[in-house]
Amino acid sequence: MLNENQLIDKIKSYNDFVDINKLKTAYKFAHNAHIKQKRYSGDPYISHPIAVANILAELKLDGPTITTALLHDTIEDTETTFEDVKSRFGEEIAGLVDGVTKISKLEMQNKSLTIADNFRKLILATSKDIRVLLVKLADRLHNMRTINSIKEIEKRKRIAKETMEIYAPLAQRMGILRVRDELEDLSFKILNEEARNMIVNRIKEINPNTIKTFKEISYEIEKLLLKSKIKAQVTGREKTPFSIWRKINEKRISLEKITDLIGFRIIADSVDDCYKSLGIFHQVWKAVPGRFKDYISTPKSNSYQSLHTTVIGPKNQKIEIQIRTTFMHDFAERGIAAHWVYKTNEKVNTKTNYSWLSDLVELLESGENPEHYYEYTKLQLYDDQVFCFTPKGAVIRLPKEASPVDFAYAVHTEIGDSCIGCRINGKESPLEARLMNGDSVEIVRSKKISPSYHWLSYAKTGKARAAIRRYWQDKLPANKDKKIHKSSIWVLLSHKAGTLGEVATLIGKHNCNIFNLELVDKKEDYLSFIFDVEIKLLKDFTNLISDLKIRSINFKIIRNRKADDFRT
Repeated sequence: MLNENQLIDKIKSYNDFVDINKLKTAYKFAHNAHIKQKRYSGDPYISHPIAVANILAELKLDGPTITTALLHDTIEDTETTFEDVKSRFGEEIAGLVDGVTKISKLEMQNKSLTIADNFRKLILATSKDIRVLLVKLADRLHNMRTINSIKEIEKRKRIAKETMEIYAPLAQRMGILRVRDELEDLSFKILNEEARNMIVNRIKEINPNTIKTFKEISYEIEKLLLKSKIKAQVTGREKTPFSIWRKINEKRISLEKITDLIGFRIIADSVDDCYKSLGIFHQVWKAVPGRFKDYISTPKSNSYQSLHTTVIGPKNQKIEIQIRTTFMHDFAERGIAAHWVYKTNEKVNTKTNYSWLSDLVELLESGENPEHYYEYTKLQLYDDQVFCFTPKGAVIRLPKEASPVDFAYAVHTEIGDSCIGCRINGKESPLEARLMNGDSVEIVRSKKISPSYHWLSYAKTGKARAAIRRYWQDKLPANKDKKIHKSSIWVLLSHKAGTLGEVATLIGKHNCNIFNLELVDKKEDYLSFIFDVEIKLLKDFTNLISDLKIRSINFKIIRNRKADDFRT
């Protein structure tokens, strides 16, 4: 546990203008307020606010934010009042402490709330000053580091799940990648310890070879850069067990095939040197198609910048390389705090308009069902995005696997509401198509406003889904939940045993009733079936369609089908 002088020395190493007296007063105030309290681990309670303050000091945050970290539990857990904090430390710090306290009280008093409800309250409570969210993030990180002190297994899992689904993506959205990585891996250890242990053991097995290979490739990279007179630092970035697990699931490969446990990071002096380095690597080694990303010319939505590429390097080894400047690297480590520089005083601009946060607040205040907006804003919190273009060349950022419907609403709500078709790269395409990086999208519009309710089955962004639901909210008949709808789904299946049962199970799982099933075509490599289904709730059918898409099942929806539809 840091003492007050050690904490102050750490802050003074990057901030000459910190109010030392205020920090010392806060340290002693918090110590006295928590003096009789203990953590689950049996440690003095003061160890927690000091650890939170230390995390924020490592991110090089300002004095008021770190003072808030020291005091963040005083109003909630002791006899200290808001007025006490205000009179001792001023209105700014009192307001920050109060913001953190309100979030903690919501979590404690509303344990029955869903993660979606907690997400909503967290965002709305922190939207006025981003520093409240930073303190809460550091608070959660330390709680996750000490989570094994909690005896109840279910409580640990509930906290880990909330961390994985709310706090880790928020850390990513704020650009604080090292905090995101640690939160994800600590949560992974609680939620799936067996899988994590398998990966850790695999890392231990191949670690000697990995270290040897890393040294050899690092030497080759340094030699290439030196030959071209480029000054740069070459470092390794070891992948976390959770990032390896995610890669296994996304690419559907076995653990045994994972060999690239270390990526390479090049820290160059300038943007020019970044691009020169990239050119050198691509000249000497073969680039892997589809693996180059230029986040310098087109930064991610959280302002992250870097060049990413994968090449087939020495000994036919696949190498992942990130190339960035020193400032870009600092931002990747510290996120939004990297913009807070203490040159002449300690005042920082906390009123910056974070568009992603403004968009979330707008969506959360629209009155949407919490489960609806939460499911689709999760996609927007992560930076796995595609960049598409309007016919005039404007860049539109969208989540991965977004549709032209999402694109239309991202341009403007009126364009989304009047959309009837689209052209992708000059070709007519269905509205449920998945957009790819670099696609040029033209929306075909009608004079009438008539968004389809079934767009919900493939719309990804919260903005698009909220607009569609808002349009249909008053237009669906009052007895819509009682009316029985009918539709047909044509499905193309392989001869593999169990595929037909899988689709039938999915239909039943989503409360749709199969009243007729036809085998309409039989070929050497596939079978073609039509399921006639009854639907009580349109949202169940929408969820079914989403599930079929997620499982990559080849299907089409047939409305008002005739008996000979899809016969060949």
